[in-house]
Amino acid sequence: MEMEERLQTILQRIARAAKRAHRIPSDVTLVAVTKTIAPPDIEQAFRLGVRHFGENRVQEAENKIAALAHLRPHITWHMVGHLQSNKARMAVLLFDMVQSVDSLPLAQELSRRAAKPRGHGTRPLPILLEVNVAGEASKSGFRPDALTEAARSVARLPNLELRGLMTVAPLAADPETVRPVFRRMRALRDTLGLAELSMGMTDDFDVAIEEGATIVRIGRALFGERPVIT
Repeated sequence: MEMEERLQTILQRIARAAKRAHRIPSDVTLVAVTKTIAPPDIEQAFRLGVRHFGENRVQEAENKIAALAHLRPHITWHMVGHLQSNKARMAVLLFDMVQSVDSLPLAQELSRRAAKPRGHGTRPLPILLEVNVAGEASKSGFRPDALTEAARSVARLPNLELRGLMTVAPLAADPETVRPVFRRMRALRDTLGLAELSMGMTDDFDVAIEEGATIVRIGRALFGERPVIT
């Protein structure tokens, strides 16, 4: 299947899921996750109408974003992977949004770094707080019971704009099994009065949209299977 066909399939699934939830499909932002994807393929997706792209690693993103600088200001880059505090300076320079803020020290460092002029603007850096809603030991993120206080602390930091929450749901053969995770995320987001909810990937984004996702992060369904790196 060609990329254009894959994209149309994704957009149709988004529209159907939104309709089931009595939502407007345009309220859901598709972020194409470009881990291991080469700049020409990213540009092809851009030419097909995708505008939001997500990277997992600062080092990998740096060269790609430079190679695709001619697409600015119409392309938007999201940091969606784990971010170490010592990479905050570069992340602030590269990304339009950091979705994976998983600790108060990281937020503080981003705030400090975002105080300096950035190549793509001087507005506050939009961020999402990553929540480990399922309590998985292998994943980072705020605990649900610590989220309210964390959000208050982050909201007081200068140079950042707290827009919402993000989570990575547990892997599951049946996406219905993670519906409670998405439902709890929506409740947490609503309690905090935030706008954005980034959840749902290739295998479960339909259910995530039904439960309130405003951002879905999709890689494999758009770009195909990634090569195995040995």
